[in-house]
Amino acid sequence: MKQIIRTESAPKAIGPYSQAVRAGDFLFASGQIPIDPMTGEFVVGGIAEETEQVLKNIKALLESAGTDLAHVVKTTVFLADMDDFAAMNEVYGRFFMENPPARATVQAARLPRDARVEIEVVAYLGKE
Repeated sequence: MKQIIRTESAPKAIGPYSQAVRAGDFLFASGQIPIDPMTGEFVVGGIAEETEQVLKNIKALLESAGTDLAHVVKTTVFLADMDDFAAMNEVYGRFFMENPPARATVQAARLPRDARVEIEVVAYLGKE
């Protein structure tokens, strides 16, 4: 069974895709970029502020699906510049302090709306 997850607490999709989809015991959250859902604009600041907003958006999506960051099993981080890795990683570590998920981090040639960071997640919703 497939269930579409929507929330006003995270940025609206900027294309023909869902914010997140629940399929069985898994939740697949589309990549989030540093848009403040209240204003629809990018947050001001550098990669640290942008990463924090991305992770807040992900947290809001997870909460709207009835789960939280502790249930994330896999993330993929896309960076426009791998030189931003250390600053992104420091913020990321504050959100995933215990039992962090598996992760891949890649440099992308270009991200939506020229973002510097985008993160997608997969969460497990079944019994642990």
